[in-house]
Amino acid sequence: MFFGNIFKKNSKTTYGPMDATFLIIVLILVATGLIMMFSASYANAYYLKNGNSTFYISKQLVAAAIGFAALMATSAIDHRIYRLLSIPIYVVTLALLVIVLFMRPLNGARRWIFIGPINFQPSEIAKFAIVILFAAVICKCFNKMNSIVYGVLPFLAILAPVVVLMVMEPHLSGTILILALGVIMMFIGGSPLWIFILGAIVVVGAIMAVIVNPDLLTVFTEYAGTRIEVWLNPASDPQGKGFQTLQSLYAIASGGLMGTGIGGSRQKYLYLPEPYNDFIFAIIGEELGFVGAVLIICLFVLLIWRGFVIAARCPDKFGSLVAAGLTSQVGLQTILNIAVVTNTVPNTGISLPFFSYGGTSLIMLMAEMGIILSISRITAIEKA
Repeated sequence: MFFGNIFKKNSKTTYGPMDATFLIIVLILVATGLIMMFSASYANAYYLKNGNSTFYISKQLVAAAIGFAALMATSAIDHRIYRLLSIPIYVVTLALLVIVLFMRPLNGARRWIFIGPINFQPSEIAKFAIVILFAAVICKCFNKMNSIVYGVLPFLAILAPVVVLMVMEPHLSGTILILALGVIMMFIGGSPLWIFILGAIVVVGAIMAVIVNPDLLTVFTEYAGTRIEVWLNPASDPQGKGFQTLQSLYAIASGGLMGTGIGGSRQKYLYLPEPYNDFIFAIIGEELGFVGAVLIICLFVLLIWRGFVIAARCPDKFGSLVAAGLTSQVGLQTILNIAVVTNTVPNTGISLPFFSYGGTSLIMLMAEMGIILSISRITAIEKA
């Protein structure tokens, strides 16, 4: 059977307390994220939402409360049930990614499903679906992962429809993130090393070619080609495509060493677009300064370190893979978001975990952190 004997009848699982260190780091990140999100959003909310300065934070607080309930619930559920549900969750995800293509566009993209006052992004669910299905397949093919047939082709078959559907939205940032997440899962699972070496050579070569000649990207999409050009020289269009990047850099630069203090940002007053969303780290840099920004980064580093410690200690292979995958997701998003805000990489629209405005993202993230906490509780799986 594909799933094998998930809950072995002749085995005994020993549980301990959840990892308190990981939980505390998550709660600190969520609390800090809410404070900074309110600080970054109230100016936009006041001027653009009829004087309601709490418009964004009120919704984010509701999402945080639901997320905390989800965290507590998933931390109490045996994580191995997700192996049984991995295919159904993947199929539902594909269905949602198809449905979203028929939704009304927002900012030129169809990424949200609207149900009355509620809206959510299926791409957030897709990240989770990829992690658990990859983990399940790796467990099944673990001793054969060094071959193309078992270590590469099944994962390409899983990724292909998700990537195609997300490109159709279009959702470039989500596509990049899911592809990177899939590659990490395959690497952890033991896919042939030469595949990654070859892939790295191709990617580096493609990046160098695009940097030398951004027009190459217009063969696939003019949108991507324009973003590369703006990344290389944001001042070439200071009032257009390069405006957001330039305002972000101004915000970070004006923060200096210690920052202007919480609430003291000037760029959030309708200068920097999306200061409470994808570019919230620019406001963090402005209000908390270099020192505060580094402390935030250190919190993420601690979370990622602890997540991998939990993954390494888990006696269950599936649990170890899931913990590593979910931790990698947070790490990837954090690195890419900060890289975008500092113009280290082209603008891809990736949110900062726990900080950026977005109910779907926060609830899913907290539920996933709960799964990692559930994994941390298993201390041993012994034969009865």
